[in-house]
Amino acid sequence: MEKRKKRIGFFEKYLTIWVALCILAGIGLGFLFGDGMEHISNLEIARVNIPVAILIWLMIYPMMLQVDFTSVKQVGKKPRGIIWTVIINWAIKPFTMAFFAWIFFSKLYSAWIDPALAGEYIAGAIILGAAPCTAMVFVWSYLTDGDPSYTLVQVSINDLIILIAFVPIVGLLLGITNITIPYDTLIASVIIFVVIPLVAGVITQRVLIKRHGKVWFRNNFIPRLKPWSIVALLVTLVLLFAFQGQNILNNPLIILLTAIPLVIQTYFIFFLAWFGGKKLKLPHQTCAPAAMIGASNFFELAVAVAIALFGLQSPAALVTVVGVLVEVPVMLSLVALANRWRYKM
Repeated sequence: MEKRKKRIGFFEKYLTIWVALCILAGIGLGFLFGDGMEHISNLEIARVNIPVAILIWLMIYPMMLQVDFTSVKQVGKKPRGIIWTVIINWAIKPFTMAFFAWIFFSKLYSAWIDPALAGEYIAGAIILGAAPCTAMVFVWSYLTDGDPSYTLVQVSINDLIILIAFVPIVGLLLGITNITIPYDTLIASVIIFVVIPLVAGVITQRVLIKRHGKVWFRNNFIPRLKPWSIVALLVTLVLLFAFQGQNILNNPLIILLTAIPLVIQTYFIFFLAWFGGKKLKLPHQTCAPAAMIGASNFFELAVAVAIALFGLQSPAALVTVVGVLVEVPVMLSLVALANRWRYKM
């Protein structure tokens, strides 16, 4: 019997198109309602924009519902895949992202990007690189025949590490770029966009599974929240581009210029994680998700932190959004590579 071809969901498959439409809609709104948009940007508490915070929380909370920390107990059974995932995501990826961003934005792009703003573009890339993927990696794992249970362990471990490593790594790398870091805002962002939705997700998960069972929770409750997450993502992107519209019109090449180092970083990390995992003799169903987690990003968190630290109109926020724009086509190409290079251990 012929094996059924696995497919990505409709929204995920065409995410690049939706983002492109959000760019056009956001630029149009910014042009038509410039003064009105300023009122939205001023709705802040401790430099955290309230409307955007609500939208991003709606994106992140459904993801955290899928995290199962009881699976962390399985780490000792097959530790090599977990250890390799942690090394790639936390000891290598943030630093290579910072390096590529520095090379491109500070050196190669000096003719197109004001040196005074280059630091903020680098900062956006650093924030993006320090936030490993949480949600979409389940899609990439599924498409590459990854072990779903082990992928869940890999993601859960990463989410725990984010709580303690994200702030120090971002602070260290931004400090190297001579950008002043408001650590109170950075810590507040992690609490708002990681700790609170994570705790809420764990509590919700335990209560609902106890009442209705795990099958109902996975097959009924979580799918109901997915449309809210999608709508929140699209509205957030429209708002961002409403504020970024003038920057884009003044420098139409900026999205392409921003995308290049992000794409290079993605392929570099994938190849490193893939061939390193092969060298470690990881089975395909473990190696493929490890490479996908390393290559992709938790762009919802990155967008939120970039906005909190630098503002809606900042180059840093633009970089994180371009990360959303290139994510799906690049990752689908890596899915194809992983399936083509499939090996048996």
